[in-house]
Amino acid sequence: MSASGFEVRDLEVTFGRGPRAARVVRGVSWAVPAGGTLGIVGESGSGKSMSVLASTGLVPSSATVTGRALLGGTDLLALSRRELERTRGRRLGFVFQDPMTSLNPLLTVERQITEGIEEHLGRTRRAARDRARELLEMVGIPDPARRLNAYPHQMSGGMRQRVMIAIALACEPEVLVADEPTTALDVTTQAQILEVVRELQNRIGMAVVWISHDLGVVGGLADEVAVMYGGQVVEHASTEALHRSPTHPYTVGLLGARPVLGEVRDRLVAIPGSPPDPRAVPPGCVFHDRCPKRADPRCATEVPPLAEVRPGHRARTFCLETP
Repeated sequence: MSASGFEVRDLEVTFGRGPRAARVVRGVSWAVPAGGTLGIVGESGSGKSMSVLASTGLVPSSATVTGRALLGGTDLLALSRRELERTRGRRLGFVFQDPMTSLNPLLTVERQITEGIEEHLGRTRRAARDRARELLEMVGIPDPARRLNAYPHQMSGGMRQRVMIAIALACEPEVLVADEPTTALDVTTQAQILEVVRELQNRIGMAVVWISHDLGVVGGLADEVAVMYGGQVVEHASTEALHRSPTHPYTVGLLGARPVLGEVRDRLVAIPGSPPDPRAVPPGCVFHDRCPKRADPRCATEVPPLAEVRPGHRARTFCLETP
């Protein structure tokens, strides 16, 4: 791994104790190098957001987290709370789904950007303001000097999300974590946000972890994709390979559920059934109850390993889809 890459190894996240404990993340491992982008996709409840938040220390104290989360060789899960606070914002930047709830409605845009610059970089208030203006211009906000004095409610959803990106990039972090950052935005604004992230990533060479339920968005941004289901990574491959030759039946279902430009459908395509309850995950393959194939008797009793099915392409299933 590069000194500024991010790697998660054998991550486990459990809420509660005893037989009804909820294992929401189960043995997750992935890595993203400096300058690279990893997309993590899956339905709601698949564990994609929880795995990333847990690896950066952003989970309640009621959660039990084990494994390793290596940021340039530093294990984040071994750091104290104060050390994590110094790391987040400085070496790790975050962009969350809803900027209206992530931004403080009582503070100006300027203060919300300059706070981290002063805290982590030791800049003066004037220097931090100059940096904030540069950041707003960098993320494509017009008339940035005037917008510094605005409050979040005075800006559109797309502009608020750009402010969130400016805050996340204020200290030029090694890793940007983006958790469904374009979900509530229209298609045009979504495309603009993706372009901003690409340009800034190329400029400062950061790694990006992009969490989404939308394989189309991830396909236009990520180098590799990890598909999660039931708290596990069930398929991991390059973006091109995943779209060209999906191997796990769940991935095939996700790709089949996407709307296709120019294609008229009577109804939305859905994967039958519901994700498993993390407090009572069935034995065997976690996708067994919803799988349309069920071609191997081991599916009901054995947990398939995340095995390489072709170079650089791994899947956790006994029922391989063939290209």
